[in-house]
Amino acid sequence: MDQEFWHSRWAENRIGFHLTETNPSLLKHWQALHPQRHEAVFVPMCGKSVDLSWLASKHDEVVGVELSEIAVRAFFSEHLYTPLVTAISPMMKLYQFDEVSIYSGDYFSAPLAQYPLIYDRAALIAMPGNLRQRYVARLLSLLQPGGRILLVTLDYPQDQMDGPPFSVTGDEVHSLFEGCKITCLDRDENSDRPPKGKAASHFVEEVWLIESE
Repeated sequence: MDQEFWHSRWAENRIGFHLTETNPSLLKHWQALHPQRHEAVFVPMCGKSVDLSWLASKHDEVVGVELSEIAVRAFFSEHLYTPLVTAISPMMKLYQFDEVSIYSGDYFSAPLAQYPLIYDRAALIAMPGNLRQRYVARLLSLLQPGGRILLVTLDYPQDQMDGPPFSVTGDEVHSLFEGCKITCLDRDENSDRPPKGKAASHFVEEVWLIESE
């Protein structure tokens, strides 16, 4: 689980995690954050998600970060956008078009601001256990006081299936986000089954509202 893993997944188009439609959990639960149009939204490890466009229709600023430049270029190309591209460093570029800005580079070193709203559908569950605490520490450092996170996780027997996506239990969510107000908005036991070729005795999608206190 290093950067080369994700570069190769995009290079080989092995992106079963990519959804071609707006995530139903985002549509159903975004209003639980009481979002305002002027509030900027941060989307970590955004890939080429169409969720970015949906969020951009609701907010004046949507900021993503994505390791794979293939994914970033694909997002703008598939939406027929011609972005402004700014080289920040040899390993970091910023792509911008209207409301959407995406940093192409490492999440842990991207020159990000603080944001009132964060949407995490597939970032935390892409992290192996030894990186989750570091990931969340960085995420919370990017959340403004009083900010809110919509977090989507998966719960399944980790010993029955290899990640990613990895299982992140409710207990782990509470541990990782200790000090925040944590509300489980949904627990879908009839969610899509595991990725093709994989199996688990149960596969549950959970949706969380994380609020900075």
